[in-house]
Amino acid sequence: MTAALLTLADSRLPAGGHAHSGGVEQAIAMGVLTDAGSLTTFLRRRLATSGAVAAGLAAAACGGGDLAALDAEADARTPSPALRAASRQQGRGLVRVGRRAWPSAAWDELPALPHHAIALGVAAAAGGLGPRDAAQAAAYLSVSGPATAAQRLLAMDPLTVAAITARLAPEVDDVATRAVADGLPAATDPLLDLLAEVHATRKDRIFAS
Repeated sequence: MTAALLTLADSRLPAGGHAHSGGVEQAIAMGVLTDAGSLTTFLRRRLATSGAVAAGLAAAACGGGDLAALDAEADARTPSPALRAASRQQGRGLVRVGRRAWPSAAWDELPALPHHAIALGVAAAAGGLGPRDAAQAAAYLSVSGPATAAQRLLAMDPLTVAAITARLAPEVDDVATRAVADGLPAATDPLLDLLAEVHATRKDRIFAS
């Protein structure tokens, strides 16, 4: 694993991911997520749907795909307006730091507000990584950010949350492998869409998504 991949997967990268819970905040509010067991289920469900889609998009963007077309594909695979907005917010943040970290002409080919997975693919390519690396980073981020949010919101034992994330590593790797081999998936999860839309209407939320 290269330093560039480690950097992209690091929560300390100032791309704005810390402000998003990936649906965890609303899942807790609605009683869907309450403990370590339900967190594992939530993360596995997220990885298999939005995580798989993000991995496929990031791999394609890293591999030199038409970025505008891929951004449109991301829109088509994200039914929730709230999730589309959150993805573009994170994409904008990643472009800002990515331009400084890995200067490349490819950044100029992105839409003004790209989806996060598309920006991630460009960042991976600019950092000298390949499509599978980009897919792996996207798949990992789909669970690591929500896991951290759950730890904060439920005051969970950090060791427990770290163990949950570590045990998902084989599934993260499998999603990344399939993203490269099978192309763009179209997996969706109505529950995640619902959580995002309800969360967007709240006035007392801590996270942006």
